[in-house]
Amino acid sequence: MSEPQGSESTRQLPVIEKPAENELGQATSAADYTPLPTLDDTEGGNGRFWSPRRIPAGVLALLVLAAAGLLLYDVVAVRADRPAMHWRRSLARELAERPLDDTWVLVGAGVATALGLWLLVLATTPGLRDILTMRRAHPDVRAGLHRNAAATVLRDRAMEVSGVQSVRVRMGRRKADVRAVAHFRELDDVRADLDATLADGVRGLGLVRRPALSVRVARPGRKG
Repeated sequence: MSEPQGSESTRQLPVIEKPAENELGQATSAADYTPLPTLDDTEGGNGRFWSPRRIPAGVLALLVLAAAGLLLYDVVAVRADRPAMHWRRSLARELAERPLDDTWVLVGAGVATALGLWLLVLATTPGLRDILTMRRAHPDVRAGLHRNAAATVLRDRAMEVSGVQSVRVRMGRRKADVRAVAHFRELDDVRADLDATLADGVRGLGLVRRPALSVRVARPGRKG
């Protein structure tokens, strides 16, 4: 439906760390910090976010309302001893005279079937594929992370690895595709450091379903 989102950078951004504070306002070190516990998946509510799909629902409601209003007006007019509208007489005649294997009948049936399947897909799928569901730390709060934001986090973590010149990250729902360019150090060493750093970065995202990592490292291409 939608393509995986990505992010690309050729320089490392500065990272500023601020010490956490306890309830008394005293600074604490990173070693003293304990993250909030997350609820188990069995608690429920960790599924994907559902799109309200207001535009398709509104368009369908307007079309149904217009068709029902026009048909109701014509029925009332016939009950008042007035002739039926030309379109309804023509439609009734065409439906009675045209064979089922007629081209226009088949085209109309195909269009109606496609629209029906589209509505069924919208009704049974959650949508919002760009939002990754995060694990719950509180039963009344649900959080989601946009794929672009997740890709940016992984890109910044990858840029911290020694020897990495540039990184491109394409974040999908089930897989994070990382392409790095290393301008010094052995490629195997850079790849090993990237695997460890990005695996820790994926865990730090706090996602319900951790995406698989695909890491490739190459030398910069020749210019000119």
